[in-house]
Amino acid sequence: MNTHLHVLKGCAPVPLANYLKALGILRLVGEQADPQARGWWEGERFCLLTKLSKEELEAFFLERYEPTPIFNPWGGRSGYYDGSPEKTARNALAAIEQSTTDRLLRFREAITVIRSIISEGGGNKPDSEESRNVMISRIRLGLRGSGSEWLDTVIADLGESFPKPALLGTGGNEGSGSYTAAFLAAVVECVVAQAWSSWITTSLWSDGSDRDSWDGSFSPPSKDGAKKTRKENVNQPFRQYMPSGEGSPWDLLLSFEGTIVIQSGVSRRSSTDHSRFLSSPFYFAPMGMGSGSSSEMDEYVLNKGRKNPGRGEQWFPLWDRPSTFGEVQRLFREGRCSTGRRAAKNPIDAARAICGLGASRGIISFLRYGYLQRDNLATHFAVPLGRILVRENSTNGLVDDLADWLDHVHRAARNKNAPIRLVAAHRCLADAVFAALTHDHTADRWQAILLAAADIEAIQATGSAIDAGPIPSLRPEWVAAVDDGSPEVRLALALGSAAAAYAKGRPIDPVRFHWLPLEPNARRFKKSDKRLVNDARVIATGRDPVRDLAALVERRLIESGMKGHRESRLVAARGCGARLDDLAQFLEGSLDIDKLAGLARAFMAIRWNRWHQDGPSPLFSGRIPDEPWLAIRLANLPGNWINDQHIPAEPRIVRLLMSGDSSRAIDIACNRLRSAGIRPPLQAGMTDAVTARLWAAALAFPIDWKTANMIAQLLDPRLKPKKGLLHA
Repeated sequence: MNTHLHVLKGCAPVPLANYLKALGILRLVGEQADPQARGWWEGERFCLLTKLSKEELEAFFLERYEPTPIFNPWGGRSGYYDGSPEKTARNALAAIEQSTTDRLLRFREAITVIRSIISEGGGNKPDSEESRNVMISRIRLGLRGSGSEWLDTVIADLGESFPKPALLGTGGNEGSGSYTAAFLAAVVECVVAQAWSSWITTSLWSDGSDRDSWDGSFSPPSKDGAKKTRKENVNQPFRQYMPSGEGSPWDLLLSFEGTIVIQSGVSRRSSTDHSRFLSSPFYFAPMGMGSGSSSEMDEYVLNKGRKNPGRGEQWFPLWDRPSTFGEVQRLFREGRCSTGRRAAKNPIDAARAICGLGASRGIISFLRYGYLQRDNLATHFAVPLGRILVRENSTNGLVDDLADWLDHVHRAARNKNAPIRLVAAHRCLADAVFAALTHDHTADRWQAILLAAADIEAIQATGSAIDAGPIPSLRPEWVAAVDDGSPEVRLALALGSAAAAYAKGRPIDPVRFHWLPLEPNARRFKKSDKRLVNDARVIATGRDPVRDLAALVERRLIESGMKGHRESRLVAARGCGARLDDLAQFLEGSLDIDKLAGLARAFMAIRWNRWHQDGPSPLFSGRIPDEPWLAIRLANLPGNWINDQHIPAEPRIVRLLMSGDSSRAIDIACNRLRSAGIRPPLQAGMTDAVTARLWAAALAFPIDWKTANMIAQLLDPRLKPKKGLLHA
């Protein structure tokens, strides 16, 4: 048997009508002509491998294709009732009923069943949710074959309710228009009247440049032998699928046949959660993020000025593995993404989940469509929001740490009383997470996530969205993900890991308590009467990073004095101590302090008890700060690091530097060193007020004992290095 490879230029991923047309062609050929036919996507075109030649494929649709019975007697303009709004659909339905072609036999049988059910119910259209559900249940029991498949597409059977997936509007209607009426009209034109037979070629093989625009008009058979041909018209037949309306009745027929693949009767997959967004394949709750055109309003439907939940978005897979219709059908029937036990309910969840699913199914990417209000607000369109490439990247699992927190922040940001600043910050975080999950791995994308999270936490410090809690615990692998080899990352790591001490790898009294009022476990905010408590230990305001760092040093010295000690109480995690060359750049004012402070704030959430690394980029360039600051640094150590001698720290040094009196600060530091037997090579010194403030702030970055001894040798070469000390 010969096989033929067809490249269907008339089927492209965008608009949605052309994607659905590809599904429809594969389905119809596979079910009615060639069960072994296979289809796949190659570039922007759909490929079909079948025993049918080009001529035989066209002849199949023109002579043998049997349309699927499509109906919606529970909605408007279905054709099953009296009244002027039903007139157009009623005439199209009558034309199908009066036809004698065997190709419409199943359609006529389905119409008979539906008319019988309507008659049993009193002959009227359902006027309540209860009566509508009764009708749908009766139709489901009475229909067989492709008619029941259509019902599973247009109505999601969740057992106790029948929600309507957005793929077909509101159960087969879109605004005041009817998808059913458009399909009936296309059947009359293409199958009954055969008025568009020459356009099957264009529908299959043309890229659209020579495609005609069907206005929804059709000509049902004349009554009583009248010579004048009647003409009816369905307004905007393509609706959301092809907003431009540039398509023939064949395009509409095949597109609607493709919707049958995306069946929504999947209550067996969502028995624990009856959310309508789990009732249809790859269908998710709306989230106005991840696209340049996205906005908060994409999450809602406006009705008389009131915000109602939006219709959501749906992702459509592109696969490059030749697949039969049965294989594609199984893909959609299993079309539920999940990460672990968590079902994907929104686009971020979906982006986290698709890598494993795509790799196991041969999916190369997903088309992301949002069902969004446009124009007159009564009409929704399937708006393309981008293409999501399927990538396997172990780094993506890091987002799991933030998943629940992001959901809580999202709910807080959508509260009607949420401050605009929180709404913008949440959008920034959601966009950053989505970009990191759907693009190549780069450190700046993962940095953007932590910086956005730190911005939200800074807003929480003012009392907003505190029920979401602070940034949750992060796994240490975040450090490698954000490491771009910059001094900002290394210094942020030193500050983020800073604590009073480490015992068996666990931080004791970490500096995070100076940024936020937290419970002892640092996982929840310290609250009273649903408000943040006024904690005296919180000294960082977030408005001036230099001032916050200096205040941290001073606060730690004061607390040390309250305990009867005179030391800095700032120690870094293993391998995270600040490097002298990085400190030199900080003191020169050449670093991005806002980026440094934001990353440090996020690093404070890392589970440091699981840290088993040596820190990023341990090499030292040999660049060192000025000697006066080295003397000040050596006079603020957390223990007996220099020849087992204790150098008492002095809180006045920080206050003097912040006031611009660097000369007195240097003098005090040098005296402390001399009392410990260290002879710095200077008697006096000074600097400008701006640099003096940086000198004070730089003391917040903890160094390790090797760096401290290196400084001591630089200031006094007479000192003997400790065993294991590495020289610059």
